[in-house]
Amino acid sequence: MSACPKPFDSQLTSSDSLATVSNSTDSLRIYRPNEFNNPDDLNTSSQVNPSPKDTFGLVAGWGEYPQQVLQALKRSGYPTVVAAIHAHASEDLEPLADALEWFGVCKLGRMQRFFHAHGVTKVCLAGKLFKDRILYHGSLWLTHAPDTECIRTFIPSFLSRRENTTDDTLLGAIVQSFHRKGMHVVPGTDYATELIAEEGVLTNRRPNARELADIEFGWNIAKQIGGLDIGQSITVKNRSVLAVEAIEGTDACIERTGTLCPVGGWTLVKVAKPQQDMRFDLPTIGPLTIERIANSGGSAIAIEAGKTIILDRPRTLALANRKGISILSKPHAVAQSLTG
Repeated sequence: MSACPKPFDSQLTSSDSLATVSNSTDSLRIYRPNEFNNPDDLNTSSQVNPSPKDTFGLVAGWGEYPQQVLQALKRSGYPTVVAAIHAHASEDLEPLADALEWFGVCKLGRMQRFFHAHGVTKVCLAGKLFKDRILYHGSLWLTHAPDTECIRTFIPSFLSRRENTTDDTLLGAIVQSFHRKGMHVVPGTDYATELIAEEGVLTNRRPNARELADIEFGWNIAKQIGGLDIGQSITVKNRSVLAVEAIEGTDACIERTGTLCPVGGWTLVKVAKPQQDMRFDLPTIGPLTIERIANSGGSAIAIEAGKTIILDRPRTLALANRKGISILSKPHAVAQSLTG
């Protein structure tokens, strides 16, 4: 049984409410990185309430998020076609999709032709890709055999080296590729709105004074790391950074923290990037996050309201309550001391 969220009565003002932290289409102008901009590569076609004739294409990676987005689209009556990534996506997607085909991670052109054949006009990118395994476990070109559209899309990053290979750059290039083909990438959270974290203490236990001090200390550090597109998470204890997430992902960062701090009692701070594009790579927590934190000795989590996905919310919060882990969801605008 899940616990009802409790109000957070620290120094959060009404101006910091979730209503000001929208993930709707208008907000994409705020969160979208400048380096992805083309003059007409945005917004007017990325409607929150598109025509009932729209068919959605879902590019599905690892985790529960693709299934929850697919279910939300189906509840809204949209035909949905799934391009499932080999060794990432779940077979549980198959009975939910109107059509589903499996693709290698570098078969971008094949995915687009599959979507075109089914009349797709809107695309959602959902789920994790294991970037380290794709890029650094063998040769990208020999192991994954990129097709022509994939090569064209990533020439600036991998061949000419004019661009870097950060998440924002690579995912932004994929977005532009779909747009060139007449398909507009939209945020999955515009449809699965129930996944976005609201503001407040979401668990029975509130963060204690030490955890609040660690959250306050770690928040802007995590934001700066996100601004550099290194990662979304850091772990903190006694206002000292224990570990920083990079290409290995949050789960490995959590497990490493357990090794570095076997006495436990540390806090995970997980935030959106200052330039967060709501169409991809949103910070996410779920039951597996709680299990790993509990197993590694963590005691609290701080996430960003309005920009963080909570997967399977009832199970996530119930598990956090059983494990005694506090979850605080706050807007970045709060710059004052949380301890009051």
